[in-house]
Amino acid sequence: MRLNAYLARAGVASRRKADELIKAGRVTVNGEPGQLNTFVAKRDRVELVSQYETRLVPVGRLDADTTGALLLTNDGELAHRLAHPRYEVEKVYEAEVEGEPSDEAISRLVEGVELDDGLTAPAKARRLGPSKLELILHEGRKHQVKRMLVAVGPPVRRLHRSRYADLDLAGIEAGDARELEPGEVTRLQSLVGL
Repeated sequence: MRLNAYLARAGVASRRKADELIKAGRVTVNGEPGQLNTFVAKRDRVELVSQYETRLVPVGRLDADTTGALLLTNDGELAHRLAHPRYEVEKVYEAEVEGEPSDEAISRLVEGVELDDGLTAPAKARRLGPSKLELILHEGRKHQVKRMLVAVGPPVRRLHRSRYADLDLAGIEAGDARELEPGEVTRLQSLVGL
């Protein structure tokens, strides 16, 4: 399989964006820079070369089967504060669920749900469609949205984080990344008291 198709299937980027990554020298195959005509087999090792000199850390996490916004930063204190529930930074999720959740299930999400690791903070929840909900949380427990929905009834079929703080995914394709504008960084810092 060609390298750009491999990257597209892996969810890294569209084929067009994968071509750009390859041309920019950001992809290696078995330790060698990948080329547009490079073919990849199962035994090959494909890696992206970071364009950043400094170490980047994720702010929180996304489950392997969850799509959406993920922030990376080289500022450890900012990452800590953005992820900490005390600062009440909103994370917005869209969940497609099995069946149609009841009004009572949505009310329980709003009030807080008892999980095996304690009561969750109240969430903002609203129906987006018969089997689709929007949840706004400021906590970040492991598998929290999925566990909350299972606790009130409908298990999740698909989960997508559409917004982190005031940052959404407008103009960004799956697997793409962009640097924040200085004003966006300043807003995030002021949001958490930095």
